Amino acid sequence: ILIASPALLDPNFRRTVVLVTQHGEEGAAGLVLNRPSPVPVSEAVAQLEPLVAGGEQVWIGGPVQPDAVLVLGEFLDPADAAVPLFGALGFPSLDEPDAVVPATTRRRVFAGYAGWEAGQLEGELAREDWILEPSLPDDAFTTEPGELWRDVLRRKGGVYELVARMPDDPSVN
Repeated sequence: ILIASPALLDPNFRRTVVLVTQHGEEGAAGLVLNRPSPVPVSEAVAQLEPLVAGGEQVWIGGPVQPDAVLVLGEFLDPADAAVPLFGALGFPSLDEPDAVVPATTRRRVFAGYAGWEAGQLEGELAREDWILEPSLPDDAFTTEPGELWRDVLRRKGGVYELVARMPDDPSVN
């Protein structure tokens, strides 16, 4: 995952945690894991409502193609993912939405995604805009999105535990 450094002030990514879902010579893509929207899945994409718990909201996956809908799942058998990511995480095929629930333990609906052109993410990493940390499956399905940025930094340990304690606005410290 990518953890936004405190110096990254872009409002699209300030204090975000991004699950990288694709990275190659042509660029990279990912999902912001800690930006729930106020809109329930039932209102935004009614046909996907059976995939999530009642009243669950759509999550803002990033600023690219905000009308695009992606479903992230944790699969009982990772081979069942249409697009496997790592571990049991992947993207299901939405051709048969009724088959998604029995094949997965958890699902989350995202609107949009984060994207980088070829070399762009590498440049941002070189500028230390992002902090790298291995992802845990629970990161993608956090129930405490307002705390995920801090929690992942604490998990990383060392100096990052201090970074996690920084106030949103250091000038009020």
